[in-house]
Amino acid sequence: MRDTKRVALVTGANKGIGLEIARQLAEADVKVLMGARDRARGQEAATELSEAGLAVEALKIDLNDEQTIAAAAEEIAARYGRLDILVNNAGIVDAADGPPSAARTDAVRRLMETNFLGTLAVTQAMLPLLRHSPAGRIVNLSTTLGSLAINGDPTSPYYEARLIGYNASKAALNMLTVQLAAELKDTSIVVNSVAPGYVKTDLTGHNGFMTPQEGARLPVQYALLKADAVSGRFVEPAGDAPW
Repeated sequence: MRDTKRVALVTGANKGIGLEIARQLAEADVKVLMGARDRARGQEAATELSEAGLAVEALKIDLNDEQTIAAAAEEIAARYGRLDILVNNAGIVDAADGPPSAARTDAVRRLMETNFLGTLAVTQAMLPLLRHSPAGRIVNLSTTLGSLAINGDPTSPYYEARLIGYNASKAALNMLTVQLAAELKDTSIVVNSVAPGYVKTDLTGHNGFMTPQEGARLPVQYALLKADAVSGRFVEPAGDAPW
């Protein structure tokens, strides 16, 4: 029999914000498939939550390996027949990134391939399953650094954060949100970009103002939006973010 719980896939769910998103969704009575590129690390994280009584499973999915993406979609289709929530959380930074005059192009390429193209590939693979949901939800984990308006605002505290690869990859992710929301406007699937805030994780070098638990709250809120949900937004903890 098909699971009657809502089914969610969270990419990059073995640590950081992804782990906390998985935890909070499972606490909201969602069956969570915890995507990780490393099978052992994914299983370790899933075991941690399972031992706390939460309905989670590990699922191997590597944003840079379309075979794993296709295999994950096939497994979800065979076991559940649908996907209700997709949280595109997985992403990377690169030490060789930097301002346009200095960033290594191979680093920028890695960032674009993972943060944008990998997310696009996952989304395309999961869309047929999301179409089988009565209320599909896609949450793209963005950042304030992905805002063109903020990157161009000398009064912004983020103005000096010139990381051409990372910022451009998240601006491209926001474009995915805008175009996909428009494409799916006549369906029950809602798509939004969520900037969780400056969170203490491996990705930020454990700098930041928020814990992973705090950073997960806004993405989880948008993953659980009700039937009157608005699609195509870019939000941060303080409210709407400028594109």
